[in-house]
Amino acid sequence: MEKNKNNYAIIMAGGVGSRFWPASRSTYPKQFLDILGTGKTLMQQTYDRFLKAFLPENIFIVTNAAYIPLVKEQLPDMPEDRILGEPTAKNTAACIAYASAKIHKLNTHAACIVAPSDHLILDEEKFLNYVNEAMAYAHKSPSLVTLGIRPSRPDTGYGYIQYIEETVTADIHKVKTFTEKPTLEIAKTFMESGDFLWNAGIFIWSISSIKKAFKQHLPEQYDIFESASQSLFTENEAETIRTFYEQCRSISIDYGIMEKAENVFVIPSEFGWSDLGTWTSLYEISTKDENNNAIKGKNVFLYNVDGCLVNKAETLGNKIIAIKSVKDLIIVDTPDVLLICDKNQEQEVKQIATDIKIKFNDKYS
Repeated sequence: MEKNKNNYAIIMAGGVGSRFWPASRSTYPKQFLDILGTGKTLMQQTYDRFLKAFLPENIFIVTNAAYIPLVKEQLPDMPEDRILGEPTAKNTAACIAYASAKIHKLNTHAACIVAPSDHLILDEEKFLNYVNEAMAYAHKSPSLVTLGIRPSRPDTGYGYIQYIEETVTADIHKVKTFTEKPTLEIAKTFMESGDFLWNAGIFIWSISSIKKAFKQHLPEQYDIFESASQSLFTENEAETIRTFYEQCRSISIDYGIMEKAENVFVIPSEFGWSDLGTWTSLYEISTKDENNNAIKGKNVFLYNVDGCLVNKAETLGNKIIAIKSVKDLIIVDTPDVLLICDKNQEQEVKQIATDIKIKFNDKYS
């Protein structure tokens, strides 16, 4: 398949993955880990996926400046000026504005996809078919398109997108509303209605369309990156971005633009997606033994154990883990931290990590 020179990909890789603590740390977050045990990190898998449809020089990664060495180590063939280092985390609007400004300087006719670096996509061919459809629409229409996931359960961990049944072209629908993470009862109502999708945080638009959206809905961010644009692709870029990021408000692209704009469209999609946001989401997609246990690591011995996730760090080598007569636990063993948590209370993991960071500064974060 010939790759369109006007199509670009922006991979967001700046998160710290605190819900995957203690495997994910602020110095080595989950996108740089082989969470799935495939031999490749989540970021490497995401990059390889986009290489199938985009020219290598048209793929950009936005990450925290502190993670640039990790990106270079894991993606040694990436051009250095395609790895964008944020001096501080300012949520998704700032990183998208930064990458978009660089792409606009290269190609004013560009369209791009924005996607997280740490999601699982099982059916990559189907995913790329949706992306190509959205890209084609973005080139010819001044629209902001997102891929919404058909929900398989009334999940309270995702935002939802409601869409209008009538299509504008093929599978593309006008978005009616965005809804933040709902209660379980409301999520059940969404499932029953049939016109709600999970918000996967995957966006497709032309560079001109997203610049217009910033100008209308986040004018201060638009002005900041317009002012910074003359320094992009020069030796002054890092210093300029450091200065301008201090002026940026921390706001998500969803809240800052997508929930306010009128020209938002969605493609209801199914391609084996998981945001891998929690240990339970990893458990759900993992291979399980006859007692519904998901085990990663060698020398793990289970006796009368049911419904548990056991994740043992490779660096622990031949260390033996023996577990008896428990059920529905998350057990994560790393060289310096052991986490044991009820699977039904895993949302507390982030708070546990925060509490320990407060007590020990950054030693275990």
